[in-house]
Amino acid sequence: MARVRIIPVLLLSKGGLYKTINFKNAKYVGDPINAVKIFNEKEADELILLDYTASVEKRGPDFVKIAEIAGEAFMPMAYGGGIRNWETAKRVFDSGYEKVVLNSVLFEDKTIIAKIAEVYGSQAVVGSMDIKKNLFGKYKVFSHSGTKATGFSPVEWAKELEQLGAGEIMLNNIDKDGTWDGYALDILKEVTHAVSIPVIACGGAGSFEDFEKAVNNGASAVAAGSMFVFQKKGMGVLISFPTNRQLKV
Repeated sequence: MARVRIIPVLLLSKGGLYKTINFKNAKYVGDPINAVKIFNEKEADELILLDYTASVEKRGPDFVKIAEIAGEAFMPMAYGGGIRNWETAKRVFDSGYEKVVLNSVLFEDKTIIAKIAEVYGSQAVVGSMDIKKNLFGKYKVFSHSGTKATGFSPVEWAKELEQLGAGEIMLNNIDKDGTWDGYALDILKEVTHAVSIPVIACGGAGSFEDFEKAVNNGASAVAAGSMFVFQKKGMGVLISFPTNRQLKV
């Protein structure tokens, strides 16, 4: 597989790390500082840290905790969760993060992307969309950790994010989250073909072959959670990251 960014996604809540299945049934998987130290040793390309309950709970980031986590990281870090305005985004950057991941706020204030990009560059803004199928089998975009329907299709919202100035898109599939059964390649291909900015595939990765399939369907980067925090599906916690040999680079 041609070398692409491989990104562990860590879910933060109340100071601990959790992993979900379909954005539900959160399981505690450990301390974020310990996880970051292991990813340092494994030379992960970058990390995405998401406080996945912040928007639902209508609160901002835990700046003390996220600054502590960033202070231990040797790789680039992106943070999302509870960013509701420019001032909050600035504090995230000041806390040591190279990128912000914006999701729910974009349905309330679309101008925030341009404000951030003007100061930090568009590459510092990741437009994240959480998608799942509705009763009619059509993919739709949801906000607030998958709890609010937006009415947008993934392709519509991807084009909107690009137009607003996002530097890349994170396509996070709720139906696939924590399942280990591979990315949804159909919708991934549709979204990547609809925009010219990089798209990060997320949700469902269970093998290195899944990474390759995602790249072959247009993904510029691949992200995963369960693969990097559990030994195998249904087994215990084990923080890991693939070697170049495993990826056949």
